[in-house]
Amino acid sequence: MARTRWHILQDDNSFTLCRHLPPRFDFAVHTVLPCGGAIRLAHQIRQDLWRALQKVRGFSPVVRLQRIADGWRIEAGGRVAGPVALPVVARAQAVLDDAGNRARWIKASGGRS
Repeated sequence: MARTRWHILQDDNSFTLCRHLPPRFDFAVHTVLPCGGAIRLAHQIRQDLWRALQKVRGFSPVVRLQRIADGWRIEAGGRVAGPVALPVVARAQAVLDDAGNRARWIKASGGRS
């Protein structure tokens, strides 16, 4: 079984996880989460975003974390083939806003709520 290669781009204040280079946001949704491990947090968000949007034609998730005073500013979305329908953006925002997801992500990343 072949392993999927995920690209990890880092600088002093941000971390981006993407499947294709360069990372491209055809759509994006945002939230803020407390500090935690960036790699684990990005992968957790990516997995849940993929589960919610895998039937969207050409979808390839991108997750960017930017360090802020209280934790991470999250930008999640990605590439799609064709125009982005509003229900796709709403579904992605619902993934980020879900209290159960957020609690699981924070716990898995070693962060505090």
